[in-house]
Amino acid sequence: MKRSWIKDTVGQIGQEVLLQGWVHRRRNMGKMVFIDLRDQSGVCQVVFLTNHAEALATAGGLSHEDVVSIKGKVNARPAKQVKADQVCGSVEIEALDLTILSKAAVPPFEVNKDTLAVEEDLRLKYRYLDLRTERMQRNLTLRSAYIQKCREFLYQHDFTEIETPLLTKSTPEGSRDFLVPSRKHPGSFYALPQSPQQYKQLLIGGGFERYFQLARCIRDEDLRADRGYEHTQLDIEMAFVEYNDVLNLVENMVTQAVEALGFTIKQKPFPRVTYTEAMQTYGADKFDLRTDEDKAKGVLAFAWVVEFPFFSA
Repeated sequence: MKRSWIKDTVGQIGQEVLLQGWVHRRRNMGKMVFIDLRDQSGVCQVVFLTNHAEALATAGGLSHEDVVSIKGKVNARPAKQVKADQVCGSVEIEALDLTILSKAAVPPFEVNKDTLAVEEDLRLKYRYLDLRTERMQRNLTLRSAYIQKCREFLYQHDFTEIETPLLTKSTPEGSRDFLVPSRKHPGSFYALPQSPQQYKQLLIGGGFERYFQLARCIRDEDLRADRGYEHTQLDIEMAFVEYNDVLNLVENMVTQAVEALGFTIKQKPFPRVTYTEAMQTYGADKFDLRTDEDKAKGVLAFAWVVEFPFFSA
């Protein structure tokens, strides 16, 4: 039997399915056992009944994060038991057979709860567990969807995606280089790119008038909250354009991508705030234009900080 995604069970009422995933929660109710089964697509409730005694007995010994394979029948929930806020809240799986694929040790923190309050060092040590949490799954899935929307926009506007080399030569940038020794040339070193700056300029000179890539940038920074050794940037270069052309293109891309994902933007077009105005009004060039009510509603706000004095000479 071919495995089904949990999210697809809402369209398989009355059918037998094979589900595989992690035990999110378990509830023993005497002659019944309920578990919430989780895979990448969502969570569904599985019920084990006495008419399948072997599966029921096995289910009674399940622990959180055990990996299991379940054959079951998809049943519609009674109207009063439908959970509209859940992907599979309208169905329930009646288990016919249960196989434990992998038993889990007791986790160092609860995966079925938000780990935001858990010490960061512990979360990073057990990163594979932290990644299973709803918040991390949601954030990384949203990041992927946002990148996809940006790509679609750039393709629609005649951009070509080109990857540039990671092993390069040291060039003047805003930070220090990470160096990689050359095996074939002892005493010589490659530098990991702080940005694709020189390569993208070569591409423009080579006739690729609109280029982009999702570039990994490596910088030997002093670590702090807004600095790290590596980051990903959406790198864009355009030929035969002016200052406002770049701002308008990026603003349109962000607007289209954000709204396609269901978010609301507070103000369009984005306000343009000079560096001097930002420092005088907010005391920083990183500020939040949203009210507490905006934040509670999940509204997003963007602004351009322009006329940096460092670049005006």
